[in-house]
Amino acid sequence: MPKPARNVAAALTRKGFRSHHGDHVYYYLYVGDKKTSIRTKISHGENEIGENLLAVMARQVKLTKKLFGDLVDCPLTHDQYVKILQDGGHVAKNDPGNASGH
Repeated sequence: MPKPARNVAAALTRKGFRSHHGDHVYYYLYVGDKKTSIRTKISHGENEIGENLLAVMARQVKLTKKLFGDLVDCPLTHDQYVKILQDGGHVAKNDPGNASGH
C-alpha cells in the first residue's frame, strides 16, 4: 500500500536518519553522532511513495519490505533497527550512542 512521502520522511527522522538536501532529499542514518553508510532518498515534490519505491528504499536501508513498513509505521524502534543492522554486519557493534531511546 502506498504511503504519503511526508509520513515516510517524518518516520525516518524519528528513527535516527538526518536529511541532506540536494537534487533529492537524502536520508543518512546516524548512530549517536556518527553518520553511517545506511541511506535512502526521497525526490523533491514526491507526494506518495508507491510499493515499488518502498521496496527499493527497504533494500537501501538493509531491511525487508515488511520491516521497513514497521520502521515507518513505528512498531520497529530505532534501537531494534540498529540491532538488526549490527547483527547483519552493516553497522559496527561498538558504535557509540546505540541506545538513543527512539
